[in-house]
Amino acid sequence: MNKSVLVFSILVSLSAAGCSLNHPDTAKSANLSSQETQSQTSDLGVPAKQGELRVAVFNAYLNRKNAGDILADVQSGNDTQIKKVAEIIQRVRPEVLLLAEFDYEADGRAVRALLKNYLNVSQNGVKGIDYPYFYLAESNTGIVTEFDLNNDGKVGAGGGDAYGFGVFEGQYAMVLLSQHPIITDEVRTFQKFLWKDMPNATLPVNPETGEAWYNDEELEIFRLSSKSHWDVPVKVGDEVIHVLASHPTPPVFDGKEDRNGLRNHDEIRFWWDYVDPNASDYIYDDKGQKGGLGKNKRFVIMGDLNASPDEGNGTGNPMAKLFASEYINGKLAPVSVGGVENAPNNPFSATHTADWKMRADYVISSTFGIQVEQTAVFWPSKTDANYHLVGPGLQSSDHRLVWSDITLNKQATDDTK
Repeated sequence: MNKSVLVFSILVSLSAAGCSLNHPDTAKSANLSSQETQSQTSDLGVPAKQGELRVAVFNAYLNRKNAGDILADVQSGNDTQIKKVAEIIQRVRPEVLLLAEFDYEADGRAVRALLKNYLNVSQNGVKGIDYPYFYLAESNTGIVTEFDLNNDGKVGAGGGDAYGFGVFEGQYAMVLLSQHPIITDEVRTFQKFLWKDMPNATLPVNPETGEAWYNDEELEIFRLSSKSHWDVPVKVGDEVIHVLASHPTPPVFDGKEDRNGLRNHDEIRFWWDYVDPNASDYIYDDKGQKGGLGKNKRFVIMGDLNASPDEGNGTGNPMAKLFASEYINGKLAPVSVGGVENAPNNPFSATHTADWKMRADYVISSTFGIQVEQTAVFWPSKTDANYHLVGPGLQSSDHRLVWSDITLNKQATDDTK
C-alpha cells in the first residue's frame, strides 16, 4: 500500500470523529474531500481512549488585549469563545492538558474560574470535566527590560524590549491542568536561563554592521525562553511522567538579522539537549540546580513550538533535529480531515494543527518507557456536527487541540527505584 492510500484509509475510517488517528510514517499529502470521508462517529466526536493516559496540548487563544481581561471573561461564565474551547476539551477529555496562550494571573484565580465556570459546566450537552491539579508560573512575556532589544532606537519601550513579546506581563502565558497529582516540589523551571549560556548558541548578528545584535550588557540579561520552559513531573499511579512544556517565539516578526528565527531554533534545541544526558551539563534551572532530565525518564514534550519539520519560516529546521534524537519518538504525526480541507493543495495539510496552514503544536513522547497507542488532531470536517467549534473563522482558536493516548511501560526508572 502506498503512503497516499494509507492516509486515505486512516482518514476515511475516522474522519467524522473530528480528528484522525496517525500511523507511523503517515504520508505528507492527502487531498481528500469531505464527501469522500464520512463515517460513523461517537457521541463525543473523538475515538475512545486507548492505553493508560490521554495527554494534550491546546493553544486555546485565551489571551486578551489588556491585563485582567481574561480574568473578567473566565469569571463571567458567558464568553462564547471560551465555551467553545471548553467544549472541545470536554469532548477530547485529556487527563493532562497544557493550555498555551492563557494570560498569567499569579494567584491562580483565572485558572480556578476557567474550571468552575466553563470546564466543570456542561457545554452543549457534553459532560463537564475537572482538573484537581494545575501548575502555573510566571512568563517572560511583557517583562520589559531597560535595554533596546529590538534596536529601534527606543530603550525599554513596549513588547519589543521585553524578555518575551507581550503588551503586558504574562500575556500569552501557559498553564498545565492535570487529573493526576503534580509533584510540585520537583518541578523545574528555566525562565531565567540566559541564551548566551547555551553552547554554540545561534545568536543574531546585525547584517548591516556585522556586529552582534545584542551587546554584552544585553546578553548578560537576555533570557533564552520567550515564555518559559517547564519540567513538571506528574504521578500516574506508581509511575512518573515529566511534562516538558514550552511555547517558543514565532520565527517571524523580525528583520534580516532573524533574531526570532534563531531564538525559536534554540528554544526548541533546549529540549533535545535537556533529554540527552550527554548534552545537558550546561543547563541550570531557576533554583540553580544544574543538569538535564537524567537517564531513563519518561517524558512528553508539549507545546505550540511554532515550527514544522516540513514547511514554514523556521531557521535551521529545529523540529527535524528534535525528531532525530534517539531519546525522542518523532515518528508519529497526527492527521485530520479538517487540515486537508483547510489547505487542499498543500502536500503537508493532513498534519497541520493551525488554521494558518502549518503543523505547529506537538505532543512528543520519549522513546523510553512510553508506548504511543494513538494520536490525533481535533479538527472536524466542514460537514461534521462539531465543525462549529473550529470554523468558519475564529470560533475557538486559530490552533487545534492535539492529543495522544499513551501507555506507561512498567520499566524501572530513576523515578521509581
